Amino acid sequence: MRQSRRAAWVLAATLFFLAGMASADVVDFDFDWRFSRGDFATAMMPAFDDSAWQRVDVPHDWSAEGPFLAEYASGSGYAPGGIGWYRKHFKLDAANRGKLVVIDFDGVYHDSEVWINGHFLGRRPCGYSSFQYDLTRHVRFGDDENVIAVRVDHTKFADSRWYTGSGIYRHVRLYITDKLHVGLWGVYVTTPEVKNDSATIRVETVVCNDHDRAVSLSLDASVVAPDGKAVASLRQSASMDAGAEQTFVSQIRIADPELWSLESPSMYTLRSVLKAGEQVVQEVSTPFGIRAIAFDPDKGFFLNGRALKLKGVCLHHDAGCLGAAVPDKVLERRLRSMKDLGANAIRTSHNPPAPELLDLCDRLGLLVKNEMFDEFTPPKNKWVEGWNAGQPSKFGYGEVFEQWSVRDMEDLVRRDRNHPCIIMWSIGNEIDYPNDPFSHPALGNNYRPEHPPAEDLVKHAKPLIEAVRKWDRTRPVTAALASIPMSNAVGLAQLLDVVGYNYQEQHYEADHRTYPNRFIFGSENSDSYNAWLAVRDNEYVAGQFLWTGIDYLGEARRWPNRANGSGLLDLCGFKKPLAWFRQSLWRDEPMVYICVSPRLGRRWRGMFGADHWNWAKDAHLTVSGCTNCQEVTLILNGKPLETKPISEASDGILTWEIPFEPGTLKAVGRNDGRDVCEFTLCTASDAKRIVLLPDTTELKADGKDICHIEFAIVDEDGVCVPSADHEITFDVGGPGRIIGIENGDLSSIEAPQDNVHRAYRGRGLAILRAGREAGTLRITAQAQGLDEATIEIETRAKQRPR
Repeated sequence: MRQSRRAAWVLAATLFFLAGMASADVVDFDFDWRFSRGDFATAMMPAFDDSAWQRVDVPHDWSAEGPFLAEYASGSGYAPGGIGWYRKHFKLDAANRGKLVVIDFDGVYHDSEVWINGHFLGRRPCGYSSFQYDLTRHVRFGDDENVIAVRVDHTKFADSRWYTGSGIYRHVRLYITDKLHVGLWGVYVTTPEVKNDSATIRVETVVCNDHDRAVSLSLDASVVAPDGKAVASLRQSASMDAGAEQTFVSQIRIADPELWSLESPSMYTLRSVLKAGEQVVQEVSTPFGIRAIAFDPDKGFFLNGRALKLKGVCLHHDAGCLGAAVPDKVLERRLRSMKDLGANAIRTSHNPPAPELLDLCDRLGLLVKNEMFDEFTPPKNKWVEGWNAGQPSKFGYGEVFEQWSVRDMEDLVRRDRNHPCIIMWSIGNEIDYPNDPFSHPALGNNYRPEHPPAEDLVKHAKPLIEAVRKWDRTRPVTAALASIPMSNAVGLAQLLDVVGYNYQEQHYEADHRTYPNRFIFGSENSDSYNAWLAVRDNEYVAGQFLWTGIDYLGEARRWPNRANGSGLLDLCGFKKPLAWFRQSLWRDEPMVYICVSPRLGRRWRGMFGADHWNWAKDAHLTVSGCTNCQEVTLILNGKPLETKPISEASDGILTWEIPFEPGTLKAVGRNDGRDVCEFTLCTASDAKRIVLLPDTTELKADGKDICHIEFAIVDEDGVCVPSADHEITFDVGGPGRIIGIENGDLSSIEAPQDNVHRAYRGRGLAILRAGREAGTLRITAQAQGLDEATIEIETRAKQRPR
């Protein structure tokens, strides 16, 4: 029995994704769409006149453009929905005649229908699933124009508990390949054996022959190490009948692999060349990583044989002012901020992420819990008049769950299964939330017999678990459970490979005894110190995922509140006190932080306060501090006030009570009697000028590259003025434009795409996107009574390789 408990489930996998097809085979389809809100009976027909429609590039989210009104739903951030149409006119080179043409959508929210040249291709209700359509039979080549038309129906705008966005909000591409080709999502790479001195790479490649004749083919594969040197290769040959599909399986062994890890996310490249006879018909270059993961019921989670606590955060898919149409560079900034805090894992709450988020996690060294659903069927409550207030809507994915859930689950796994960052597949979030809608006698006095029985959860979960295991057996299946007693009672938790506990630390110890072979982790947790101690001090608990990493749109309270403020970072990505506190728990690099509250004494739990030193003349204040150092000294205007050892912290937080005195308040962290870090707050005088702080001074002229420009209102010494809320007008000259302005105010209803926006607490963020021409961008910010600021950013055309 003891041996059984110790038998950890050891898993190993690598990455394969179809981002590496030869450039001639992939057409970026993001640019030059035409868009209009409203419904049009004949907009799918090529002859339809769309000349007056708005010109847009995708990703595009029309909900983010507003207007935001109280008549919409609090759950989705009081954003509009409705119906929208997209059309794109394009031509195909005559040289591509006879080839396979496929369009690939990363995500359209939601209930999309697609036509090519008036021919209906299909419908996809789920707004988070990636999907494709074969255009080959209906496209024209040469000088003849093609028109792709997409109808998006988000009429049921109160269909989610959080902000979803509306439209083609993720990337689109066109694949043009020979009719002898690798199937989409058709390559599956695992590492059945990983050692420090060797690794075995197993590759499954699905090849399709869509020709009307038999073809003799060869498939060459080579592995290229991170240093660019080829370390292994092999060739497979076959003859395929017309219309046939064949899976080629091979194993490649390499010596002394560089393992993918959080500290060194080494990526290899699998280069595949498909030939018909001697003619190359397709080339694929695929990054992948080699790593081993394991879960042990007594020891927790292991990466490459090393025990590792999951220090995770939950992230929704929006980015404040941009809504759901989030550029790659914005995703990267957000993920880097999470890693800087000490996070090592991301939970994609509560839907499949954009593919590029996973690419970034592969590259940055972040683990991922990839989640599919927030509800089974019937749908959950969707709040309209405020958080848990009023009469809820009952719209949502649950309306199509029985028809589409298995297909959507399978497509998620097939699309993402080779990312080394992914360590778990989640089939649902709080699907067992008591009485929303399921109920059971295990709830005691909260049991509602008129609700659907909780036994239905097992009925709905089994096909999803089977769908995951059909396409990937190298990772465990999990779910984020809200009622462990109910899920235990009906057997839902027992179906899962790894069991996620949402805010249920009180059940860890008892369930570890009752279910000794269960793998336990916190799938959603508060930011409290005690919730962290339940992970830190219990070896068998694999980790936690905080709610949330960043503030997000929706799940709002009453109008005009439009966003939820539970994040470690605000909507701009600026650190809040809770972020600093988490850094003190999760990072080893010495740090110290202080914030201030006018309330004396810590009569509340957690790290709260303002990180400024502007208070009333006679104020008596509580200073809260967090650190990972041995002790902290508080210094006011050069005079040491008191040194406190970390042992005096309550719930991880040190406090001082002091009277306000204008000037400088400094906290100094010390180890072994030496100053190792400090944090300073300064009193600001009257607002004097605007400062602009770009994160780059050079952009690629590709129509996609991003510059984040932090703006602040400062005094004559450059100190941010915390009370400043001036209305700032931005002017942009040159090849580019501001696509969104954010200030972090959860109740702001300003149009985020306008070039006029108020500062909030003295600062904000403008997001600039480059155009497709090289040149100089000149950005000026002006506000009444303040000195203006101007910066210049160069956009440069991509140099062609010689």
